[in-house]
Amino acid sequence: MDILSPQNPRAKEWAQLLEKKHRDKQGKYLIEGIHLVQEALRSGADLECVAFDVERGIPSELASMADTGQTQWIGVSAAVIAKCSDTKTPQPVFAVVRKQKAGIGKLLAQKNSLVIVLDAVQDPGNVGTIIRTADAAGADGVIVGRGSADIYNPKTIRSTMGSMFHLPVVEGDLMELLPQAKESGVRIVSTSLQATSTCYGYDFTGPSWLLMGNEAKGVSEAAQQLVDDALIIPMKGQAESLNVAMASTVLLFEAMRQRHFNQP
Repeated sequence: MDILSPQNPRAKEWAQLLEKKHRDKQGKYLIEGIHLVQEALRSGADLECVAFDVERGIPSELASMADTGQTQWIGVSAAVIAKCSDTKTPQPVFAVVRKQKAGIGKLLAQKNSLVIVLDAVQDPGNVGTIIRTADAAGADGVIVGRGSADIYNPKTIRSTMGSMFHLPVVEGDLMELLPQAKESGVRIVSTSLQATSTCYGYDFTGPSWLLMGNEAKGVSEAAQQLVDDALIIPMKGQAESLNVAMASTVLLFEAMRQRHFNQP
């Protein structure tokens, strides 16, 4: 059955998912656009439904996926799509995804795990970019601590470019999760402008969890107490520091180089 009116109860329920309180209440979130819907379907995410512009039909890139699985495909009007989008130029398709809560157990059990940990990183674009970079660098997962941007924020989701479906993204209290990691043999690594050791002289081949702090304040004092090794990213130019997403990229790709491209 097509849904053409923005006043339809189901359309209203979908539109509510643009707000965090309703995402938390319903346990669902929205993804928008062909690429994100495609990645969600390929990765086996728990999709409640896919809504597509009824006048344009199911996008050709998704047509082969429409006949498989339990996902409901619903034709909707452009007005319904606009109501459920936070962008000025909405995409012709969106999906409603049920949240799947990831736990820390799999990351703790992973041998020589490489994980990036976010301590109150508040910009959705930064959080999404870090998730995407962690995926690209082959990290085992991302932990998003309290005070960070909501991983289900539409801007965060867009910034991940689908990577949020490729690796575990765990939300939780770092004061509970980091001690568990340390007990299992993980070394907590962070950056500091006062550090004397550089990221290029550090051995990332063992179990390493990279702790990245808030854009303005850095790593919180409480989390700093759990850090095993502080490193500096050396810079030749005059910039005072790097954006948190860029700093994360440097560390993740140095870890990837050591683990996979360090030829004798």
